[in-house]
Amino acid sequence: MSTSSKTVELGIVQMRCEEDAARNLTRALEMTREAAARGARLVCLPELFRSRYFCQTEDSALFDLAESIPGPTSGAFCALATELDLSIVISVFERRAPGLYHNTALVVDGPRGVVGVYRKMHIPDDPRYYEKFYFTPGDLGFQAFDTAACRVGTLVCWDQWYPEAARITALKGADVLFYPTAIGWHPEERDALGTSQHGAWEVIQRSHAVANGCFVAAVNRTGFEPDPSTEGTGIEFWGQSFVTAPDGSILAKAPADEEAILNVTVDLDLIETQRRGWPFLRDRRIDAYGEIGRRFID
Repeated sequence: MSTSSKTVELGIVQMRCEEDAARNLTRALEMTREAAARGARLVCLPELFRSRYFCQTEDSALFDLAESIPGPTSGAFCALATELDLSIVISVFERRAPGLYHNTALVVDGPRGVVGVYRKMHIPDDPRYYEKFYFTPGDLGFQAFDTAACRVGTLVCWDQWYPEAARITALKGADVLFYPTAIGWHPEERDALGTSQHGAWEVIQRSHAVANGCFVAAVNRTGFEPDPSTEGTGIEFWGQSFVTAPDGSILAKAPADEEAILNVTVDLDLIETQRRGWPFLRDRRIDAYGEIGRRFID
C-alpha cells in the first residue's frame, strides 16, 4: 500500500471502437491526451480498444489483429507517456510467439516506458465472447506495479468477477485496481436481463473496493458492434465506466451510450482510513483458507 500522503487524478477513457484499427489508435491517443490536459496523471483505456471486439466469432484470420510487444500500440503510448510525463494503462492483443496469443494489459510510466505486463488470467467462453479461441491464459500471475502516480493493479474484464484476483492484487499493494473492459448486452436480451446483468457487474466491483479497502476503476467501451461473421446480432456495449472509493461509493460514472472522459481525483489516504475502520486484512484467517485452491468441495 502506498504510504505517502497524496491525491492522484485518474483519467478514464470510455470510447467507441470502429473497424479501422488505425482510427481507433488515433482516437485513443487523442482522448488520452485530452484526459491529461484536464489534469489526469494516470489514464486507463478499455479492453482491446484498437479493434472492434472480434471475439464474437471464431475466425483464425482475426489473429492478424495481434501485435508484438513492443509494437505499434505500445510504441505510440510510450511516446505519448514520455511527452506528457504520464502513466497509462493500455490493453493489447499480444502476439507472444507464432500461434501463442494473450489478452494483455501494459502499464506505461512516463519516460520509463513499460513498467508492467499483465496477461489476462480468466478467459471466458460464452456466446459472442469466444475468448478461449484467441487467448492463452495468463502465466504471470496477479501483479501490482509502481508508477509515478501510485501503485497500480491491472486486471482485465472477466477477471472482475473473481474476488481471488482482486484480493491477491490488493495484497501486492495496489492502490487502484484497474479493469480494462469490453462488456455489454446481447440486444435481444436487454429488456429481460439488462438491468440485472449490469447491476451484478457494478456491485461485484464495488465489493472488491470494500473488501480490499482500495480504489477500483472499471473502464468499458460503448456503442453497438456487429458480429464480424454477420451470423449474430452483435453486442451493445453498455459503457457506464466508473470509479469506486474504498468504501464502495461511486465517485464518477460515464453515460451508457456515448464516449466520455472521466477525470476523478482520488485521495490515497482514504485507503489507510478505510482499512483502520474496517480491518478486513487484519482479521483474515490465512490459516483456514487452504481449501480455496480446490475446484469444488464435495
